[in-house]
Amino acid sequence: MKLSLTQRLMLAWLALALVSVLLVRLLAPVLTPFLTAAVLAYVLQPAVDRLSRHLPRALAAVLVELAAIAAALGVALLIVPIISRELPVLRDQIPVLAVRLNDHVAPWLTEHGFAVKLDTESIKAFVVKYFDANGDGWLSALLSSARIGGSFLLAIIGNAVLVPVVTFYLLLDWHDLQRRLCRMVPPRYLEAVLDFAQECDAVLGQYLRGQLMVMLILAAYYTVALALGRFDLALPVGIFTGLAIFVPYLGFGIGAALALLAGVLQYANLYGVGVVAVVYGAGQVIESFFLTPRLVGERIGLHPLAVIFVLLAFGHLFGFVGVLLALPAGALVLVALRRLRTGYVASRLYQG
Repeated sequence: MKLSLTQRLMLAWLALALVSVLLVRLLAPVLTPFLTAAVLAYVLQPAVDRLSRHLPRALAAVLVELAAIAAALGVALLIVPIISRELPVLRDQIPVLAVRLNDHVAPWLTEHGFAVKLDTESIKAFVVKYFDANGDGWLSALLSSARIGGSFLLAIIGNAVLVPVVTFYLLLDWHDLQRRLCRMVPPRYLEAVLDFAQECDAVLGQYLRGQLMVMLILAAYYTVALALGRFDLALPVGIFTGLAIFVPYLGFGIGAALALLAGVLQYANLYGVGVVAVVYGAGQVIESFFLTPRLVGERIGLHPLAVIFVLLAFGHLFGFVGVLLALPAGALVLVALRRLRTGYVASRLYQG
């Protein structure tokens, strides 16, 4: 069977795609910091371009990267006041909650055929051991996990050093790298490739700008709403929840869990649970039906099932970093699929 030139090219591209997928699967742990650095460089590159009009590009890249690291650390430190304030309360409230469950919930469960009784003394001993005032239990557990998972700890430290270094060099040579990539494309395909890249850039730009606006609006909403509900930790929990929305489902879930913990420990009754249910239920409706469609736009167009699949796939390949990068990468895949569909509909294979 003799293949035409078009068929041979198609088979060659399919083989190349298969090899690329296998390489990504095998080298995922190595590629993760480089992929992360590439995304960060893409996001930070416009700021470096503007700043480099007045400063040397190397200095502009360093300043922009330091600002990004400071912002990331600021977001991470939002969790510190939550932990520092809630751990002592948690230490005091867990035995009380266990006694209440035994007194009120256990008899009701027994009436319905479920014999459940909590060992309150064991729970108190556990709390005293792991929630002591000085944090010795937490510290020893942390050190023990560091000894057991030493390679994992070294990987985290290595990535924390490697990602900023790779990001700096990408920012420094961004335009030169673009020119080199363009020279690698066959001239007859260059116009089509540049058109595809511009469409991807437009989609990603729209997504990132819209998502940033959604995050800021939701951070303000959750902070104000929790403050009106008289939550002591309204500011850190609200800001953290709004910014964590960048990770679909997971960010909202973590924020809601933190707010629920804060409400239960502060009020020790159903008032805190009710406030969290109302505030976060309304916030999810506002985000899903008003903010995301209007600010992110329907151009991204990923179906909820596609979002779940992309999150699971990238999380499996690249871990937590893959979850962060899933939706931008999914938007690029969507652009490519649209192009493929247009070419397929216009082909003789479809039209007969």
